[in-house]
Amino acid sequence: MIGLIDCNNFYVSCERVFQPRLEGLPVGVLSNNDGCVIARSNELKALGVAMGTPAFELKGLLRQGRIRLLSSNYELYGDMSARVQAVLEEFSAGVEPYSIDEMFVRFDGFTQKQLLSHCRELHYKVRRFTGIPVSVGVAPTRTLAKLANRAAKKVPGYRGVCVLSAGGAETAGLLQRTELGDVWGVGRRLVERLALMDIRTAWDLAQADPKAIRRRFSVTLERTALELRGVPCTEMNDAYEPRQRIMTSRSFGKLTDNRDEIHEALRQFGQRGAEKLRAQDSLARAVYVFLKTNRHRQDLPQYSPGAVVELARPSDDSREILHAVGQAFAAIYRPHYRFMKAGVMLIDLIDANRQQMSLLESPQSAAERERSEKLMATLDTLNQRMGRGTVKLGMPSPSAAWHLRCANRSPRWTTRWRELPTITAPREARSVKGHPRPGD
Repeated sequence: MIGLIDCNNFYVSCERVFQPRLEGLPVGVLSNNDGCVIARSNELKALGVAMGTPAFELKGLLRQGRIRLLSSNYELYGDMSARVQAVLEEFSAGVEPYSIDEMFVRFDGFTQKQLLSHCRELHYKVRRFTGIPVSVGVAPTRTLAKLANRAAKKVPGYRGVCVLSAGGAETAGLLQRTELGDVWGVGRRLVERLALMDIRTAWDLAQADPKAIRRRFSVTLERTALELRGVPCTEMNDAYEPRQRIMTSRSFGKLTDNRDEIHEALRQFGQRGAEKLRAQDSLARAVYVFLKTNRHRQDLPQYSPGAVVELARPSDDSREILHAVGQAFAAIYRPHYRFMKAGVMLIDLIDANRQQMSLLESPQSAAERERSEKLMATLDTLNQRMGRGTVKLGMPSPSAAWHLRCANRSPRWTTRWRELPTITAPREARSVKGHPRPGD
């Protein structure tokens, strides 16, 4: 059996763990640069605030004190996601992260009754150990697990846990009540095309001839139809499989034409990409750098260039990558253009343990390679122990335009020593049996 664990209103829930005063209030989390709403509490949804609503449209509600808007705090969210995963690993045969707030888990060797009891305990323990509320959906296939999870979240009678069996009456009833557009992987255009065949619900798709679905649509939709019947057809990609390219990019806090600031931003992106490269034990053969102006600002000149620089040899050394970043930036930068975004992509990646030298690549002595590996390993170790960005190649200006706007970001409670939550005891509680505590 496959389970899908979905963290409810995840970003908002992470904020509420450390700020209980936000419980019951309409809360929204904003995108990078505080642009638009990307996460909503149920209370904010009830006010009719849609996903993607620009922050400026909510200034009235904000001034009236009716809502709370917070800047995104991805460092906190990533750490809380890892904590949820750690709990799930104690309750399952394996965890496959699907996104920051959704994870597939494998349940083997349980009867239906045992599995329901086990999942209810998991549902409780995740909330107890992390503070994050979750919904649990379990079924024979991933597509059915998605539907079970949706039911667990939306149907109060399930109390957050829904376990479905293949071919059961409960499963059939759920499929019949589920519109086709709510099935995992079935988009709006497919819904319109399937409606012409009188396929309008998940049940209709499950009963359709899979071979006919494959002929008229695709093998992917055929697999979806079979999965709705309880026949496993899809496998998750290995979450630990090395990526084929590594992108680090960001929209700036404000438009800028300052050459030094833009170059500084690209250097930070290049260093971050190199860290990711080493973490997955890969080497890059080339570096792609791009800049973007704001195409919506027709009153400003437009210029969105990009350039690729090939490395002398496959490398994960931040110094070599940053040298290539500098070359690419020098080739594409033009003054008098106000840029809103920049990025660095490491491309043509290879396994660091299986590299083969080409006759066209520059040789590197064993001593040079060993010095490079030791330096980068030391850099990564220091940043892992003392916090990301503690040791950098060049110090960024704290007031540069490329820094994100995050006027209402909460502290990074779990990953920064200086931002740990503090508790102050009431004055009357500072003494025991009339004797002052040390330091009072």
